[in-house]
Amino acid sequence: MTDPVSSIRNLGPASDKSFARAGISSADELRELGADAAYARLLATGTPPHFIGYYVLVMGLQGRPWNDCQGAEKAALRKKFDALKAAAKPAHPSALARELDKLGVVPKP
Repeated sequence: MTDPVSSIRNLGPASDKSFARAGISSADELRELGADAAYARLLATGTPPHFIGYYVLVMGLQGRPWNDCQGAEKAALRKKFDALKAAAKPAHPSALARELDKLGVVPKP
């Protein structure tokens, strides 16, 4: 039997569901992918970006408490998070984005 995603420090039952939507069903799969690739997959499934959620994941994969992230390390993670967010292309745009697109407000890629 494989350990669920929620067996990783800092992650709970809601993480199991979110990562399952992204095709990640076990703690081993998550560890193998790493924080950046796994978070990119979450964003691609439409999970809203949230910096704290990202660094909680990073800290958890390192076996550290979520609030251990501070100072320069936190600033470096913020840059990585911003890059992941900028590169994200959700598979299913939000309802608001769909409506704005109908009005011609959202530029075409």
